[in-house]
Amino acid sequence: MTPARHPEHGVEDLCAEGTELYRRALREGHVSSADAEAAPCLVGLGLLHPSVEDLDRLEPVAPAVALRRLLRASEDRIADERRHGERLAEAFEPLLRLGGPDGSSADTPTLRVLSGMEQINATLNQALADAADELLAIQPHTTHTHQLTPDRRAAALARDQALLDRGGRIRTLYQHTLRHSPQVLARYEQLTGDVEARTLDEVTDRLLVVDRTVAFVPANAERTLALEVRNTALVTFLATAFDRLWRLGTPMYPEAVRRPSLDGVTPRQHAIAALLVEGHTDAVIADRLGMNIRTARVHIAKLAATLGSESRAQLGYLIARSGILDREE
Repeated sequence: MTPARHPEHGVEDLCAEGTELYRRALREGHVSSADAEAAPCLVGLGLLHPSVEDLDRLEPVAPAVALRRLLRASEDRIADERRHGERLAEAFEPLLRLGGPDGSSADTPTLRVLSGMEQINATLNQALADAADELLAIQPHTTHTHQLTPDRRAAALARDQALLDRGGRIRTLYQHTLRHSPQVLARYEQLTGDVEARTLDEVTDRLLVVDRTVAFVPANAERTLALEVRNTALVTFLATAFDRLWRLGTPMYPEAVRRPSLDGVTPRQHAIAALLVEGHTDAVIADRLGMNIRTARVHIAKLAATLGSESRAQLGYLIARSGILDREE
C-alpha cells in the first residue's frame, strides 16, 4: 500500500509529525534518516541536516539559528516584494496618465479572472464585507464548502453572520440530495437572521451574487479559477435566473417541506424518469441529480417495479404512456 503523501507546508505551519521529531532530535542530538521519512519537511525546511560523521544520521539545527535564518529570509522576501512594487509603479505611471479608451481610468473591471483559492477567497470576502443587502448562492452537490478546513469554515460562517447582522439576507439553493446533509444543516443552525435554503433536483454550477452588483462563477473545472462579474447586465441576468430557480425550489430551511409522491412515484423517481426518456445513461443521471450511480440504479429499479417494466426499453415506453411527466409535482 502506497503511504500517504506528506502535505506541503511552511515552517510556521509545522506538522505534528515534524514538530515531535524535531523535539526528539533536539533532546537526543540526532535522529536516523529512516525516522525522518515520516516527516521529510524537516530536511526540506532546513531544520535537520546530515551528520558529517554519519550520513544516515540527521542532526538538528539549533532553534535560535533556524529562527534567525528564517527571519532573514523573510526580510529578504519583503524587500524583494517592495522593489517589485516600486518597479510596477514606475512601469505603470505613464500608462495611468493615459487612462482608459474614453480618456478616463476604470477603477473596477467588469470581468476579472481570479486565480487560486487565496485570491478567490480574499475577493469574495471583501465583496461580502462591503455587502449590505443580500447573498444569493447556488451550491451544487460538488460544492467545496464542506471540504474547507475548520478555520476557513469558521471564517466563512462569521462572514455570513456579519452580513445577517447588518440586516442582509441569505438565500441558497442546494441539490436535493443535500436536504438531509448534517454539515449543511449544522451550518444553518449556527446562523441567526434572515436566511433560507431550498433544493432542486438539478442546479447549475456554483454561483454567488452579492447585492445584485457583483457575481462569482467558476472559470475552470478544478475551481482554481473564478470569474468576478461586475457587468450590470450580466449580474442582473444571473440574479434573475436565480430568482426563477428559487421559486421552483422545495423549502429546506428554516422549515423543510416533504414533496408528495404521485401514484407511487416519488419526486426523486419523477426526476429520474424525465432524464430516462431523454436517453441518458445511468452515469449521467447520477451526476446530474447529485447521487452515486448505485443509488441511481436502485431508484431506476424501483421505478421499473412501480410501472411494471421488465426492460430498459420498456421502461421508457411505460413512462411516456403513464403520463407521470405531464403531472405537476
